[in-house]
Amino acid sequence: MVTQITKGIKISVLTGFEGTYFKNHKIHFAFSYEVTIENQSKDSVQLKSRHWEIYDALNNKEIVDGEGVVGKKPVLKPGEKHTYTSGCLLSSPIGAMKGFYEMVNFTSTKNFQVIIPTFKLSAPFALN
Repeated sequence: MVTQITKGIKISVLTGFEGTYFKNHKIHFAFSYEVTIENQSKDSVQLKSRHWEIYDALNNKEIVDGEGVVGKKPVLKPGEKHTYTSGCLLSSPIGAMKGFYEMVNFTSTKNFQVIIPTFKLSAPFALN
């Protein structure tokens, strides 16, 4: 598990390999990731958007921006957690992801970024 805290918001990520798939006459490697967002601050916050940078073993980069996470914009009071699972397809059995969440602090009404630490994606057979 990879963990990082930014401005009182703790991000933890677990990853899994889901298998291989053929798409557009090419093999793809499917990965899942489970993210837990924990509010360790004294203020209520809301996740507004996400920014991902997804890399494969050839250092090809895909950028993904969007509102919320899996269709939700969770509000977290102090001490609350939100966990969700999502996934991605890579063209290689090894890669990595990193990014940030854009959040708003309800006390100060200011937007701020929460870093999503870099986490590795690797098919078990690729490490032998």
